[in-house]
Amino acid sequence: MNTERVMNMLMNEKEKVIKLADAEEVCDFVRAAGMCDFDIDISDQRVSIDAKSILGVMGLGTERELTVKYGGEDMNFENVVSKYVVA
Repeated sequence: MNTERVMNMLMNEKEKVIKLADAEEVCDFVRAAGMCDFDIDISDQRVSIDAKSILGVMGLGTERELTVKYGGEDMNFENVVSKYVVA
Protein backbone atom coordinates (compact mmCIF):
# COMPACT_ATOMS: atom_id res chain seq x y z
CA MET A 1 0.00 0.00 0.00
CA ASN A 2 1.49 3.35 -0.94
CA THR A 3 2.15 6.11 1.58
CA GLU A 4 -0.29 8.59 0.02
CA ARG A 5 -3.18 6.12 0.26
CA VAL A 6 -2.36 5.37 3.91
CA MET A 7 -2.23 9.09 4.76
CA ASN A 8 -5.61 9.68 3.07
CA MET A 9 -7.16 6.81 5.00
CA LEU A 10 -5.84 8.15 8.30
CA MET A 11 -7.02 11.68 7.59
CA ASN A 12 -10.50 10.46 6.60
CA GLU A 13 -10.87 7.92 9.40
CA LYS A 14 -14.22 8.08 11.12
CA GLU A 15 -14.97 6.91 14.63
CA LYS A 16 -18.42 6.25 16.04
CA VAL A 17 -19.68 4.68 19.26
CA ILE A 18 -22.50 2.21 18.77
CA LYS A 19 -24.53 -0.27 20.80
CA LEU A 20 -25.94 -3.46 19.27
CA ALA A 21 -28.88 -4.80 21.27
CA ASP A 22 -29.17 -8.37 19.99
CA ALA A 23 -28.02 -10.97 17.44
CA GLU A 24 -30.30 -9.51 14.75
CA GLU A 25 -28.64 -6.09 15.05
CA VAL A 26 -25.18 -7.72 15.00
CA CYS A 27 -26.12 -9.52 11.76
CA ASP A 28 -27.45 -6.29 10.23
CA PHE A 29 -24.24 -4.43 11.13
CA VAL A 30 -21.85 -7.18 9.95
CA ARG A 31 -23.81 -7.63 6.68
CA ALA A 32 -23.44 -3.90 5.93
CA ALA A 33 -19.74 -3.92 6.88
CA GLY A 34 -19.12 -6.95 4.67
CA MET A 35 -20.36 -5.08 1.63
CA CYS A 36 -17.75 -2.33 2.04
CA ASP A 37 -14.44 -2.39 0.15
CA PHE A 38 -12.50 -0.76 3.01
CA ASP A 39 -11.34 -1.93 6.43
CA ILE A 40 -13.68 -1.52 9.39
CA ASP A 41 -12.60 -2.23 12.95
CA ILE A 42 -14.77 -2.52 16.04
CA SER A 43 -13.49 -2.53 19.61
CA ASP A 44 -14.60 -2.62 23.22
CA GLN A 45 -11.54 -0.89 24.79
CA ARG A 46 -9.83 -4.28 25.34
CA VAL A 47 -9.64 -5.73 21.87
CA SER A 48 -10.10 -4.57 18.29
CA ILE A 49 -11.46 -6.94 15.66
CA ASP A 50 -12.52 -6.96 12.02
CA ALA A 51 -16.13 -5.73 11.89
CA LYS A 52 -16.80 -8.05 8.93
CA SER A 53 -16.45 -11.09 11.22
CA ILE A 54 -19.81 -12.24 12.59
CA LEU A 55 -18.13 -14.42 15.22
CA GLY A 56 -15.80 -11.62 16.26
CA VAL A 57 -18.57 -9.06 16.67
CA MET A 58 -20.78 -11.58 18.51
CA GLY A 59 -17.81 -12.28 20.79
CA LEU A 60 -17.72 -8.63 21.84
CA GLY A 61 -21.24 -9.06 23.16
CA THR A 62 -24.43 -7.05 22.95
CA GLU A 63 -25.74 -4.16 25.02
CA ARG A 64 -22.21 -2.72 25.29
CA GLU A 65 -20.76 0.44 23.83
CA LEU A 66 -18.43 -0.41 20.96
CA THR A 67 -16.18 1.89 18.92
CA VAL A 68 -16.26 1.55 15.14
CA LYS A 69 -13.36 2.96 13.08
CA TYR A 70 -13.26 3.11 9.31
CA GLY A 71 -11.75 5.22 6.56
CA GLY A 72 -13.99 4.67 3.57
CA GLU A 73 -17.33 5.97 2.38
CA ASP A 74 -20.44 3.87 1.79
CA MET A 75 -23.91 5.35 2.23
CA ASN A 76 -25.55 2.01 3.06
CA PHE A 77 -22.98 1.39 5.82
CA GLU A 78 -23.41 4.96 7.12
CA ASN A 79 -27.18 4.43 7.29
CA VAL A 80 -26.83 1.17 9.20
CA VAL A 81 -24.26 2.59 11.64
CA SER A 82 -26.44 5.64 12.27
CA LYS A 83 -29.23 3.32 13.57
CA TYR A 84 -26.94 2.10 16.36
CA VAL A 85 -25.01 5.26 17.29
CA VAL A 86 -25.07 6.05 21.01
CA ALA A 87 -26.38 9.57 21.57
